[in-house]
This record gives sequence, C-alpha cells and structure tokens, in this order.
Amino acid sequence: MTSMTSWSAANSRKLARLERRRRLGPLGMLSHVALAVWTVLVVVPILWTFLASVKSEDEIFGDAWSLPAALRWDNFERAWNNFHIGQYMLNSVIVVAFSTFGTMLIGSMAAYVLARYPFRGNRAFYLLFVSGLAFPVYLALTPLFFVVQNMGNVPLIGPFIGLNTHAGLVLVYIAYSMPFTVFFLSAFFRTLPTAVAEAAMVDGASHTRVFFQIMLPMARPGIVSITIFNVLGQWNQYQLPLVLLQDREMWVLTQGIADISAAAGYDQDWSAMFAALTLAIVPMLVVYVLFQRQIQSGLTSGALK
Repeated sequence: MTSMTSWSAANSRKLARLERRRRLGPLGMLSHVALAVWTVLVVVPILWTFLASVKSEDEIFGDAWSLPAALRWDNFERAWNNFHIGQYMLNSVIVVAFSTFGTMLIGSMAAYVLARYPFRGNRAFYLLFVSGLAFPVYLALTPLFFVVQNMGNVPLIGPFIGLNTHAGLVLVYIAYSMPFTVFFLSAFFRTLPTAVAEAAMVDGASHTRVFFQIMLPMARPGIVSITIFNVLGQWNQYQLPLVLLQDREMWVLTQGIADISAAAGYDQDWSAMFAALTLAIVPMLVVYVLFQRQIQSGLTSGALK
C-alpha cells in the first residue's frame, strides 16, 4: 500500500512538471538556459579557486584546470599564519553573530507590532522602515562616518561604540539590515492565524509571552530564512567595515581578503592567497547548503499564505 501511494505521488509530480513545461512553452526553455549560464558563471570561478588553493604557484600559472601533483595543504597553514586569516575570521564571526542576533530580535518585534497592532502612524512607521530599501548605503558612508565618530564622544560608553570598535560596526549592521528584515517579517506575521494568540490572551498571557512563546515559533520558517539572508549579507559586507574600521587588528574577513588581493602584484604567495579565499568562501557555502531547505520553505510558505 505504501509503495502504491509513493508511486502515485511521484507520478502526480511528474505530470505536474510536464503540465508546467507545456504551459510555459519556449519561455520555460529560455529560463532553463539562463539558469544554466548563471550556474556556470557562479560555480566555475569557485571551483577554480578551490583547485588553485591546493596547487603550487607553478601549477597555478600552468594549466589552469590540471589536477595538482600533490595536495598542498600547507597553503592553508601559510594563509592562516602569514595573512592573519584566523584573526579576521574571528572578528567576522563576532560581528556577524551579535549583529544578526540584534537584527532579528529588534526586527522581529518591530515587524510584529507593525503587522498585528493597529495604531495611529502605523503605516507611516512601516513606510519609513521600507524606504530604507531604496536608500543606497554608498550615499550614507560619509555622514555615517561622522555619526559613529561622534558616538565615540558619548561619556562612559563612547570608547566602546565609536570608530574602530566592533560594537560600533554591530550597531551599524543592525540599522543596515533592519529595513529588509521588517519588510519581510511584517508580511509574514500578517499571514499567521490570530485564534491561538487570542486564546492565549484570554487565558491571561501577556503580549510579551504571546509573542515569544506563540507567534515567534509559528513564524519559524520566515525567521530562519531572513536570519540566513542577514548572515550572508553581513558576512560579505565590505564598504561599511572599510569606512568604520581602520585598525588592522579590528578588520573583518572581507577587509583582510581585499588587502591580500591588493598586494597580489608585489611578490605575492599566490597559493596561500587562493587558500585564504577558500577559507573565506567555505563557511557561507556550508551555511547555505545546510539551510537551503529552510530558506526555500520559509519563502514558499510566506508566498503561499
């Protein structure tokens, strides 16, 4: 009986795919070609970087796609020690961890209030958040520098949140990520049923308890999706730390990689450089591979609801 049910489900999915292809016609073929080209453009440079990271310099400048005679894992050791990749990666982990936590905590609460509590000015606050999506961060770099610099003059806490501090960069990351977080989660919270929350309120639960123990778990697919998007975006951010962190010991990974690449023309250790690039790529690649199902389910469930 189970095998018959599985066969029927598989057959139904196959028929649905055929029907979608028939409806799309030539457009479906063009979309597949575009996706294939995009996949090649993205995957080929990454594979070449991984391959070059275990080659010698002679092999790198020889046949680009030839396999190495021996896997040179010492390239990673030199990248870790000579290029200070370990320190840069630790700085990135600290900044991204705190900024993502702050973004999700504040963003989810703001999105929940804007989505579920009607009050005067609700729409104006929502549009104010969403307008941040249309404001390029490049336009704010100069005033942002002076804002963070002035934050360093605040008594007691100034030295911890000013320029050349990870806390100052975390605050900027939170503000930078807030528009998309509020935009995405407010739409998601609007789709959640209110019956469970109303029942909890009748039983005496506070608004805070309803949010953290009922509504937040119900919004888990959307929370997971936007969390991963924020992690990826903040990990790959370059312009903001470039402006706010001048001390090399405080640099994040993108700054370190850019510095290594800028010095490539001056007797560079190319094997170690590609090993450093690999170390920068692998963490986010692993995160996306592990959580791709959660990302897809979160986006799909939000769209369907």
